[in-house]
Amino acid sequence: MHRHLQFEEHYVNRSGWLRAAVLGANDGILSTSSLVIGIAAATDLRNAIVLAALAGIVAGAFSMAAGEYVSVSSQSDIETADLVRERRELETMPEAELGELAKIYEGRGLQPGLALEVAKALTEHNALEAHAKDELGINEITQAKPFQAALASGASFISGGLLPLLVALFAPVKNMILFEYVCSILFLAVAGVIAARAGGSSVIKGMLRVCFWGTVAMGASALVGYLFGVHTS
Repeated sequence: MHRHLQFEEHYVNRSGWLRAAVLGANDGILSTSSLVIGIAAATDLRNAIVLAALAGIVAGAFSMAAGEYVSVSSQSDIETADLVRERRELETMPEAELGELAKIYEGRGLQPGLALEVAKALTEHNALEAHAKDELGINEITQAKPFQAALASGASFISGGLLPLLVALFAPVKNMILFEYVCSILFLAVAGVIAARAGGSSVIKGMLRVCFWGTVAMGASALVGYLFGVHTS
């Protein structure tokens, strides 16, 4: 029986969607909870708090998705322009491009003769692919995917924002700030752990990082609410 080759799943394979998803979820939790805390510090009307949370989730999700799409599209445009230029150079000066590729491999430790042989072999197989990967640093794993990043960012923002919204719906209004802060810190900690595990980084470091900046953001929102809010009886 032939054994099938199995390729390792590396963390970098997840870099595109993971970055957008983690950023969206954290921003959804933090933005919505900060908004709820700020409004709760200014008023004791649950309807106003919940409405603000809903508006924040909708606006934030579209903003995150649009911003991610524009950002990644710009990166994709740059990559496409580089590939077009590289294809033109391969057509007009193939020998110079072959020498350039061989120099890259020499810089990685190959002897000049072997570097040239490798460059020739890869050029015969797929010249543009070889230059895209080794000269431009573009490959199918790290290549920009605007729609995927926008969808991951917007959807994860909504999923993150729904958590503090649920707290706003059911927590006692008088203790809304405390409930919102404690629950949001727990949500952020869980999100930090999931992101760290998915990305292969330190769990403790990831958790502390999001909790610290979450506390700063929610504290600032509460301060603004107390300073400028008008409580109703």
